[in-house]
Amino acid sequence: MKKNLPLAIVMIGGLVWVLWAFIPHKILSEDFINKFYLPWIYVQAPFGVILGVMSLVMMHTAKIQRKAPKWQYSFFALGGLVITCIAGFGWGTQNGSPMMWMFTNMQMPMSSTMFALLAFYIASAAYKAFRARSPEATVLLLAAVVVMLAQVPLGLKVSKHLPDISQWILDVPNNAAKRGILLGIGLGSVATSLKILLGIERSYLGGGD
Repeated sequence: MKKNLPLAIVMIGGLVWVLWAFIPHKILSEDFINKFYLPWIYVQAPFGVILGVMSLVMMHTAKIQRKAPKWQYSFFALGGLVITCIAGFGWGTQNGSPMMWMFTNMQMPMSSTMFALLAFYIASAAYKAFRARSPEATVLLLAAVVVMLAQVPLGLKVSKHLPDISQWILDVPNNAAKRGILLGIGLGSVATSLKILLGIERSYLGGGD
């Protein structure tokens, strides 16, 4: 019963959503989805937040107890969680509140720093990927050079046809590869969804068969 009930809820809920998406019937109308189905989904969101907070606290508490590598940073994570919760529940999220001050003066600068660091990782990854070690890597390198040159004024000085070649690379081979990847992602999503609906995939229940 402990696992059969969650399985039944997931299967019935997923089946209703699939029927609504593919079968135009008055029983499964927009009103039914908006007035009955979606409110249940919204009700689940706070429980998801609670589970996330519990998981974060348990994980960092365990790291501190075990003295795992870099366990000192767990104090900052837990401290930030507590301070943010106190600020949010105590003063709200309106402009001028401590919560918005922390978001503007702490969260946004840290996010900017993280994305600035990502630029160096991207440059490093591009350098490794564009080394001409094989015919495929050579083609990738040439295509990347053409596309990058076409984005700067120097490209027009090299050749007036460079922007057209760059656009063709983006529209034809790049689009073909991107659509192939998206098609694979779509098929994988459908397969995973079917496994969940049929009760084959049960990892969300906590592991085990």
